[in-house]
Amino acid sequence: MIDTLITSKTRIKLLLKFFLNPQNTSYLRGLEAEFGESSNAIRTELNRLEKSNMLLSVSKGNRKMFKVNDRHPLYNEINSIVRKYLGIDLVIEFIVNKLGHLHSVYLIGQLARGIDSPVIDLVLVGNVDKVYLIQLIDKAEKLINRKIKFMICDQGEEDTYLAEGNLLIWNND
Repeated sequence: MIDTLITSKTRIKLLLKFFLNPQNTSYLRGLEAEFGESSNAIRTELNRLEKSNMLLSVSKGNRKMFKVNDRHPLYNEINSIVRKYLGIDLVIEFIVNKLGHLHSVYLIGQLARGIDSPVIDLVLVGNVDKVYLIQLIDKAEKLINRKIKFMICDQGEEDTYLAEGNLLIWNND
């Protein structure tokens, strides 16, 4: 879907990396290793995104670290497009909103780090009917063409299962 609108595969990877989770930061060589692409292609796209002020950079030692500019006027719209591309909006609509006694939902794993993955890993915090959850997940997986893996924990236990870079995608506050 997004690849018909944006023809640069490198740019799509960078949008996923930075616009899904505003905590993500990286540098050229790290992205080169992560994406398995040439540094020239990545550098070109990083420069374009930085020139448009969508990405910000800061020097740390001899590395130029990049992160998303979450104050850019298009940040929310691009974040929404990325979530739709990955199916996160449908996960919230078809699963989270129908479960009831949830406190929060976190995206973990590769997607939280901004790496496209066929699996959406979630931590669901609250009291959940597991049988109903599995039924909802089966339906959602068919719609988004991705597997959904989940872990359920009680409120207050989530820190045990979460790591730096995990992304809160929904909460009941």
